[in-house]
Amino acid sequence: MTTSTPAQPMSDEDFDALDNILDDLRQRMDEVPQWEFCEGFMAALICCRRSIPASEYMGALFGDADTGEFGPALFASPEQYEQFLALWSRRWNEVSTALDQPVESLDDERAYAPEVMDVRGAIASLSEEERAAMADELDNEELPSFAQVWALGFMFAVETWPEEWTAPRDKEAAEWLEDALERIVIMTEDDDEEPAVSMFGEDSPPSVSQARLNAYGEAIW
Repeated sequence: MTTSTPAQPMSDEDFDALDNILDDLRQRMDEVPQWEFCEGFMAALICCRRSIPASEYMGALFGDADTGEFGPALFASPEQYEQFLALWSRRWNEVSTALDQPVESLDDERAYAPEVMDVRGAIASLSEEERAAMADELDNEELPSFAQVWALGFMFAVETWPEEWTAPRDKEAAEWLEDALERIVIMTEDDDEEPAVSMFGEDSPPSVSQARLNAYGEAIW
């Protein structure tokens, strides 16, 4: 009797590989999203009422500007295309499994933990010289709040297939859906409250407000 080997969890190196592929795509395409956006988009697809085929959702996210199509021609090589699909599939399975777990707390290691980046905190933890260099590179670009890009990706999927997110007839279920989406919409907004929490340890300056962290937990829950 043979037993299947469980897929290895996505590592930092795997997410770096995804980032590198997306960076490479940006050399040939406009408006290629960050992985955090893709992560939110993916979570929404998994939560969606209809099982939207990859041929449809990949085109919406990465489609060619002229044809709207997604395929190997967009990538640097067939190998890069296959690597991207393999990594996407692995993360999809992870997220799908996590969202289906009967957890009672987000502290449970089985709970869904989005791959998000605290950009403000990362820059705040740099040296003064590094921050100055980064400021020149960003050219006064507004930095996203914690998990804001993830929420924008989630809502992009909702807005792309609005018919799949219409309220059900059952009043209680409709109220639940409205509340769940409202929690995510809140995360698409800027965190303009006083920073109180550091996501990079005690030695780094705070960059996320307590209200933001609470809203994040409510959105994921």
